[in-house]
Amino acid sequence: MAKVASGAAETVPYFMVTNLARTLGELKERNIWVIGTSDAAPRTLYQADLTGPIALVLGAEGAGLRQLTAKTCDELVSIPMRGAVESLNVSVASGVCLYEALRQRSAKP
Repeated sequence: MAKVASGAAETVPYFMVTNLARTLGELKERNIWVIGTSDAAPRTLYQADLTGPIALVLGAEGAGLRQLTAKTCDELVSIPMRGAVESLNVSVASGVCLYEALRQRSAKP
């Protein structure tokens, strides 16, 4: 069951899984680059190449990704914060990541 105010769950493709680490492994076997978000990541979202087939993995606000999930990712990136903001809720972080992927893909010749 999904609760989305704007009905995006009916138009944006997503799927639910029981074992995230196993599913991420299966995506990697299909040459899908798995990118997770972490405030401790060495590179930012804007330095990552989001133009190819990717799976974005986002954790809970404050807690972030679980350790096994983070280790399963091919790359971890951070979303730069300004001022007193320490973390974003997952819906905002998702929007930032998806917009950056779209921006990079639109700019690619």
